[in-house]
Amino acid sequence: MTFKSILTFLFLAIFTSSCGVYSFTGASISPDIKTMSIQYFYNDSGNGPPNLQQTFTEKIRDYYQQNTSLELVDSNGDLQLEGSITNYTVRPIAVTASGNPELQDAAGAQRLEITVKVSYVNTKDEVFNFENKSFKFYDDFDATSNTLTAVEDQLIETITDQIILDIFNASVANW
Repeated sequence: MTFKSILTFLFLAIFTSSCGVYSFTGASISPDIKTMSIQYFYNDSGNGPPNLQQTFTEKIRDYYQQNTSLELVDSNGDLQLEGSITNYTVRPIAVTASGNPELQDAAGAQRLEITVKVSYVNTKDEVFNFENKSFKFYDDFDATSNTLTAVEDQLIETITDQIILDIFNASVANW
């Protein structure tokens, strides 16, 4: 046997002997699971840009499509995900003294925090189900040189990317 055929044999032996389908993203999905439905995530926080719910829903659907081999269906998938954005808060985290008794102190840094509540159903194995689980992440910005409007899109992208990764890990990666 040549070195190349030994490597091919080892590769096939390792990847065909597992209990489920494994991907390099960490997803461990049973071979009998073929479809996934992800419902629209509504913004129940009362804050944030008007397109936040649409952006989040599209990003989470894209993430699952890119990192699994599941077919995305409108409803009743083998795996089902639904939820809502429950918190969108901007608050000061560092106060900067104005140095002038006539002026108020101001926030030197602010934090944008987003929370998403998610329910997940695995119709093939209920052990992995969870209901109304909160996923939260935040990002800070320098309020002395930036307004929220100037940095909001980037902050939202950073925060939602992390929340989506956490949801993915809790659902199909089983971490």
